[in-house]
Amino acid sequence: MQSFHRQARGFTLLEVMLVLLLMGLIVGTVSLTAFSSSQQDKLEEQARRFQVVFDMASDFAVLNQLELGLRIDENQYQFLVLDDEQKWQYFTADKIFTAHELPEDFSLELQLEDLPWQEEDSLFSDELFDEGLSVSEEGVEIGNEEDKPIPPPQVLVLSSGEFTPFQLWFKFEPRLGDEEPVFFRIDGEDMPPLALSEALDSQ
Repeated sequence: MQSFHRQARGFTLLEVMLVLLLMGLIVGTVSLTAFSSSQQDKLEEQARRFQVVFDMASDFAVLNQLELGLRIDENQYQFLVLDDEQKWQYFTADKIFTAHELPEDFSLELQLEDLPWQEEDSLFSDELFDEGLSVSEEGVEIGNEEDKPIPPPQVLVLSSGEFTPFQLWFKFEPRLGDEEPVFFRIDGEDMPPLALSEALDSQ
């Protein structure tokens, strides 16, 4: 009889251990699901980072009376500074202003024309740009990669606090899988702060 009770207690203990193990696995799975970021969350994080960094760069330009610029590529952005010789240099005053590359499957698209609030007046009176907002080819020489000039920015961030009006799209367009495309839009009229849209399912 005593041996039966010992076996019963042992079996009950085993059941409790199994239940605790299963509960631990379930809680772990729920926690991972709750705290793992979707691609939409990650894209929004990238857009918010840009929003904060751009506003910081604008403040820096005003406080230090510097002319800054923003260079946008397909999946990367970087800030530049105009030196005493009126040449663009990479802006390295703080690591946060150096080149930032977006994760895989994320991309950027810059829009400078046909903006909803755009006026006829333009900040692009500098000789670095033509009327089509493209880089002037005058003075650009073909040579070694090291000799090529730094590409000028598409967006100017002036010491007056003004900047070139723009829209910047943060895009997630998956090549594989069932996930839907997601877009976030940054609106910069001409003065900070920038405005960030809610998640959009189309451009």
